[in-house]
Amino acid sequence: MKTSALLIIVLAMTPGAASALDSLELQNVIAQCAACHGAEGIAKDVEIPNLAGQHDRYLAEQLRNFRSGKRPHKEMRYMSRHITDEEIEALAQYYANIPH
Repeated sequence: MKTSALLIIVLAMTPGAASALDSLELQNVIAQCAACHGAEGIAKDVEIPNLAGQHDRYLAEQLRNFRSGKRPHKEMRYMSRHITDEEIEALAQYYANIPH
């Protein structure tokens, strides 16, 4: 399933944070994640975790930990430094709703 189609389905099914962001804004953030984690949340490199189907609370917590520096990782700290709490929640819901 293409990312844009999945995004529309997730936004329609998910009240709250994901629906608070416009789909273009969320697509831009997802595109940045997809560079490493894959468009469907399945990474092509064994060193990079798959995000598809992970629990939304786990994903959101890890993103906040990367952003704060509590969980050290150079690339993820860089990528998450400007992500808002609303975007974190939307990303977590998006990846949690992708079947794995």
